[in-house]
Amino acid sequence: MKSSLIIIIGILLLLSIQSYAQRLGPKTNSSGSANDLSYSAPRDYEIAEITVSGIKFLDQGALISLSGLKVGEKIKVPGPDISEAVRKLWKQGILGDIKIYATKIEGDKIYLNIDLSERPKLTRFFFSGIRKGQIETLNDKIKLIKGRIVTPSLLKNTQKTIENHFVEKGYLNATANIIQIQDTLISNGVLLKINVNKGTRVKIKELIIEGNEDFSDKKIAKKLKKTKEKKFRIFTASKFIDDKYKEDKEKLISFYRSKGYRDARIINDTVYPIGGDFVGVKIKLEEGNPYYYRNITWRGNYVYSSDQLSRVLGIKKGDIYDVEELEKRLNFSQTSLDITSLYMDDGYLFFNINPVEIGVEGDSIDVEMQIYEGSQANINKVIINGNTKTNDRVIIREIRTVPGQKFSRSDLIRSQREIATLGYFDPETIGINPVPNIQDGTVDIEYSLTEKPSDQIELSGGWGGAFGFVGTLGLVFNNFSLRKIFKFKEWGGVLPSGDGQRLALRLQANGRRFQTYSLTFTEPWLGGKKRNSFSVNISHSVQRTFLTRNEVFGSLTVTGVTFSLGRQLQWPDNFFTLSNSISYLRYGLDNFTNILGFNTGTANNIAFNTTLSRNSIDNPTFPRNGSSLSLSISLTPPYSLFREDNLADKPNEVKFKWVEYNKWLFDNSWFTTLVGNLVLNARMHLGFIGAYNQDLGVGPFERFQLGGDGLTGQNFLLGTEIIGLRGYANNSITPVGESGGVAFNKFVMELRYPVSLNPAATIFVLSFIEGGNNFRSISEYNPFDLKRSVGVGARIFMPAFGMIGLDWGYGFDEVPGTPGSSGGRFHFTIGQQFR
Repeated sequence: MKSSLIIIIGILLLLSIQSYAQRLGPKTNSSGSANDLSYSAPRDYEIAEITVSGIKFLDQGALISLSGLKVGEKIKVPGPDISEAVRKLWKQGILGDIKIYATKIEGDKIYLNIDLSERPKLTRFFFSGIRKGQIETLNDKIKLIKGRIVTPSLLKNTQKTIENHFVEKGYLNATANIIQIQDTLISNGVLLKINVNKGTRVKIKELIIEGNEDFSDKKIAKKLKKTKEKKFRIFTASKFIDDKYKEDKEKLISFYRSKGYRDARIINDTVYPIGGDFVGVKIKLEEGNPYYYRNITWRGNYVYSSDQLSRVLGIKKGDIYDVEELEKRLNFSQTSLDITSLYMDDGYLFFNINPVEIGVEGDSIDVEMQIYEGSQANINKVIINGNTKTNDRVIIREIRTVPGQKFSRSDLIRSQREIATLGYFDPETIGINPVPNIQDGTVDIEYSLTEKPSDQIELSGGWGGAFGFVGTLGLVFNNFSLRKIFKFKEWGGVLPSGDGQRLALRLQANGRRFQTYSLTFTEPWLGGKKRNSFSVNISHSVQRTFLTRNEVFGSLTVTGVTFSLGRQLQWPDNFFTLSNSISYLRYGLDNFTNILGFNTGTANNIAFNTTLSRNSIDNPTFPRNGSSLSLSISLTPPYSLFREDNLADKPNEVKFKWVEYNKWLFDNSWFTTLVGNLVLNARMHLGFIGAYNQDLGVGPFERFQLGGDGLTGQNFLLGTEIIGLRGYANNSITPVGESGGVAFNKFVMELRYPVSLNPAATIFVLSFIEGGNNFRSISEYNPFDLKRSVGVGARIFMPAFGMIGLDWGYGFDEVPGTPGSSGGRFHFTIGQQFR
């Protein structure tokens, strides 16, 4: 054995000496003797000259410099200096072969020549054997750049990248052959012709499961979601993809362990060819036996008793031993009722818990929860980065992590939501980084934000029924600053920004025939200390009829002002807000059409509104979790109850001089993530209008119109509530002969999936089923009498324009009085359509 080892070492030494001799040897020997170079007795030489041969395009001086060899430098020959020079030149990746020769030796002086071969440069490349769309995808993957040195490594990596791309698509036999072609137009240039033969997709013809006794083959096959036999399938392909197959095997074992089979394993598995483009998959399992919890004990807990912790954990003796579920209940739960949240919400940032199996007997396992509580951490500093436009105080007043208070994980999560709700920052990139200071028991909270455009512009034109073509210009400044209005140097844009206020301007017009103007200003933190929002809205609209082109025949003007004040509540929780508003609208008719049952006169609408709402949605653009609900009540004074005369007998100009009604609205929307990014949104909307005086009844104001996209409709000057219902014509679901209904309901279920969550253009697709109806009176209201529809759609959110949507809906039910209003229809929407 020892003699064999000596022989092997001797052979390796001879080979290394022979290799080195090929690197350094005399090419010519005019003065010195070639035999002067002795590998057994290296000598010191001074480099007298260095020449370079074999190159045409590279710079000789640069190559000599890269080698590290210098004229006048003393080197040992043979020795490491020559090997190091070769290594340095080879490292550049631009040379195909490197040899260093001693061309002459004169005493202690040596003359060296570096003999090189240059590698070609890539001038261009092209594919054959695949479609144009596939070429574009591969270009992004192989990243070949013009002018790059063509090396064997480059060719091999390109080949493997192409083949792996098609293997991932199920083409297991795909091959790529790269041919180098000399470019006759460019010196030292080479063309690459990439011949791709992807073959056909390899599919799974049979799936064999062995060793499963407690779960059927069908049950196991369901867990292998990406590994399916070839059958008639719509949503699941049967192609074999190795990476997906490996994931499925891991998921299969996770399934067993979730059922208590902690010893379950795959003994072996095989993928074998069957013939043609098919393979078979055979998986042999060892299930083991299911295990159950017996005793769960706690060690190291002082803050909370073992009974308290056991109640939060929610696992009892006899429950299935599921390690994955145990991890969720210890460290992360969707409901936040886990052990870690319990401690971290009370400031114990340094808390740690480790479950340890301390006993296994038969099918029962004893687990000890080993806890390190640590000390409570207080917040030291709050650091905000990335807000290039928004003032720090606008962000600080929204977050729940205040310096000096105890650390709380739930406060971090809530702060992230509040920042996202502002709409000034990209919600997908909001970063929160707690930086613990173990020495003094404090923590710094660092928020990293990315500003996104939040101002919006609406510039559109459309056909407005009786008005003809109507143009609209709307400007919304969502991060406005009133205090900077006269500080022109601090504007930085069209208007000053950064203080979180909102200014909205809107103009609609059809020449002199129809015009409407509105201005809204909102201060979300009135006084700057509490979340008390103040808003004021001023609007003016005028509609004219003409006798001739320039001579006005009659007009209707509507002028209004609204003041509102809202505040955040702490009970039942701090997601609730209560807002109150008072509004005044004055309708002036001058020889106008019989829109109110009289041509000349005035109507006055003074209304008080109170709205109780709750919003816990996590992301305003693409919500995944949370809900919103709103109960709104609008009341006018009951004028008719205080008058002795009977208004029912009076003409309309007397009836409607002071408008009266009571209006009730309820809206509810909730979101939940089903799997991955697939989100379910369910909504319900109800509305009712009542009269104080039954003899007087409900007037034409504030009624409901249902159907279509929810954007357009006549009589909007009367405050008509427009509610969309896809699959039906705009405003078509309205009681026959009425300007609108007095009771409506609408129910919606949507499935949403994001295509892009880029803040510059968030895109998601959806499918929906919805139903609703509009009723003449509350006595006729029937929540089960619905006009139903289904359809699909897409939404794109761009900061400058808001949410833009396109839906196709199919309405199933005929609408009395408006034949042909149901069926297949496209709908275009602007903005978040709440109802």
